[in-house]
Amino acid sequence: MLPGSKAVQAPRDADPGRRGRIIRESARLFRERGYERTSVRDIASATGLQSGSWVYYFRTKQEILAAVMEEGLQRSLVRIEAIGQQAGAPRARFEALVRTHLETLLAPGQDFIPVLLYDWRSLEAAARPRVVALQRRYEAVWDTVIAELRAAGEWTGATRIDRLLMFGALNWIAHWYRPGGGLDVRALAAEATRFFLRGGGRSLKRKPGRRTR
Repeated sequence: MLPGSKAVQAPRDADPGRRGRIIRESARLFRERGYERTSVRDIASATGLQSGSWVYYFRTKQEILAAVMEEGLQRSLVRIEAIGQQAGAPRARFEALVRTHLETLLAPGQDFIPVLLYDWRSLEAAARPRVVALQRRYEAVWDTVIAELRAAGEWTGATRIDRLLMFGALNWIAHWYRPGGGLDVRALAAEATRFFLRGGGRSLKRKPGRRTR
């Protein structure tokens, strides 16, 4: 606190429920309009707050942006890390990871991760380490499953940028996917899994025999 400044007392309704609503509505606005084009007045209007009262929950719009990104990653980690702890074939677990990732991008009301993807450059450097730490936890689960796929011969041609290429392809789906287009998220995840693992598995060897014309 700055010398001589007075502490701002939060109102009685400064509870996690109201804070959560600010995060959800801000995520929606940031996704629809972009961070730079969304004002704090827009956020206050969307959440039913009086102008200026949002500062009881967040000091700056930057804090809201960071909270949106952290919320999205924390929600995703609950599901992703649960998949990572499951037993079973690595291919099935990989498809579950792909499906969960796509759901966080495409399902209604899931605006948090798209904001992370599209407005990352708007996040100030001071807030990035917390978000990056959550990203690394998220990616670590994928690294484990991909390593198992490699060991099983289902992920071939391993390079150090495999994961980057994979996430790039998955994240780009948010630009062109439209619900009701004949392919739901589960089917899309199955198609994506076949695409990523299409070169995996042992190739069939032709048995020796007579050559035919």
